[in-house]
Parts: sequence; structure tokens; C-alpha cells
Amino acid sequence: LDLEMPRMDGLTFLGKLMQYRPMPVIVVSSLTPEGSQTAMRALELGAVDVVCKPGSAYTVAEIAGMLVHRIRAVAKANVSRRQVAAPPAAEAAAAERPVLTTTTHKILAIGASTGGTTAIRDVLSQLPASTPGTLIVQHMPENFTTAFAERLDSLCAMEVREARNGDSVVPGLALLAPGNYHLALRRSGARYYVEVKTGPRVHHQRPAVDVLFHSVAQHAGSNAVGVLLTGMGADGARGLLAMREAGAHTIAQDEKSSVVFGMPKVAIELGAAERVAPL
Repeated sequence: LDLEMPRMDGLTFLGKLMQYRPMPVIVVSSLTPEGSQTAMRALELGAVDVVCKPGSAYTVAEIAGMLVHRIRAVAKANVSRRQVAAPPAAEAAAAERPVLTTTTHKILAIGASTGGTTAIRDVLSQLPASTPGTLIVQHMPENFTTAFAERLDSLCAMEVREARNGDSVVPGLALLAPGNYHLALRRSGARYYVEVKTGPRVHHQRPAVDVLFHSVAQHAGSNAVGVLLTGMGADGARGLLAMREAGAHTIAQDEKSSVVFGMPKVAIELGAAERVAPL
């Protein structure tokens, strides 16, 4: 589905489609701040995934390859269980964030792909402002992660923003991996901080959940919780296993509540999930 269409715009059409005949929808949107904001709204209305239009960042051939991969992945997506509205109390709670002055020895690491924008929103919007420092990898292109972080920030009691290299990981703050950059946890004495870096794609992804999870296993060990949510492929499964072997608590989303039961399924098969739970 394109969003810039004559007569009826894509968002209006998507709203009607998901109301009268729900089906998996992939949105094709321009790689601009305006396009990414619109794409965020489309995901809230029920779209399963978003890809960029061909342009300065991606060629037609690259977009074609992405589309083939995504279409195959979402063909059997569970769209009947998606929830559009965020909890209403979240926006009020967001106005009462504490000043971020303390440090923590606890880390929450979350990874997701297809269907993950809604899943992450539903989880984060129910967590208190005192939640330990949180690191998130969601498979998304550049600019889209900026809009996603801004949307989450407006809905959550925690502060949510895109990660910057060297950012401290502290309670009440959730850092989202920027599109096209890996996110890794580092530690200096009692201080946790993040590294935002380039590097080879892992499982064809940058950012990759495995990069984050392996770094959390190495630097946080048993002081962490790892959560692998809905998504296609296997990214994050071995990283979650590394976290469990390092003593962390690990959770995988169950099949019934997942839009695409790919990444969590592989993690469960590997024995990486200490617990399998609905969203």
C-alpha cells in the first residue's frame, strides 16, 4: 500500500480495509520525516510492516528484494489480534517523568521485527517511569526509527529516544537503535553506556537484535532481562541464548499473540527462552 494516492489517501483506505476486511498490509513510504510520521500512523492503524520508496537511499532493485522478503514473511501474519489504541493513561504518565540522575545495575533489552512496533508500544506504555535502563532494537530503516521513538515518547511514562553514541543507560530511559546502525551495551566501572556503530549486517539486518543481546550478555550478565518479540527470521535467537547462559532472565513472545512467529520460535527451539508468554 502506498500512502500518497489520489482521491482516497492511503491512511483512510487502510483504516477502512482493517475495519471491513483485515489482511496483512505492507506500507511503502518515502524516506523523509513527513513520510516516516505517516508510516508510524499506518502501523498504528494495523499495517504489519513498512519499506522505503526507491530514491536517494535505496535503488529499485534493493526495494524489490526487500519487498519479496517481507511479502513472504507477512503472508500469514496474524492481523486479527493487533490493537490500534494505546492505553489512555500512558500520555498522562509521560508528563510526570523523574529527572534522570541515578544509575542502575539492571538492563532491559528488547528485540523485535515484523509487527514489533505495536508490540513494543504495548509493552513500554505499561511500564513505570522507574523502569531500569532499556535498550530496544526494532528492524526499521533510517528516519522511521526517529518517528517511532518520538511516538513512543509521547505514550510512555519513560523517556524514549533514539540512542546516541556514548549515551548512559539509566532508569527511566529507553534508547532505540537508530535505523542502519547497530546498538551495543558497554560498561565502564559501574556505568553502563551504549555504542552506536556501523558494521556488517547480521541476519541481513542493521540494527540487529543479536548484536545488542550478545553485548548485554557480555556486559550485564545476570543483571539483565532479555525479551524477544514478534518478527520474521532468526535474529536475536542466539543472542537471547547467550543472555540466558550468562544468567539473565529471558522471555519470548508466544505464537498466539505474535504477528509473525519467526524470531521467538527459533529462540524457543534453541532453549533460549526461560519463559514463553503472551504479549
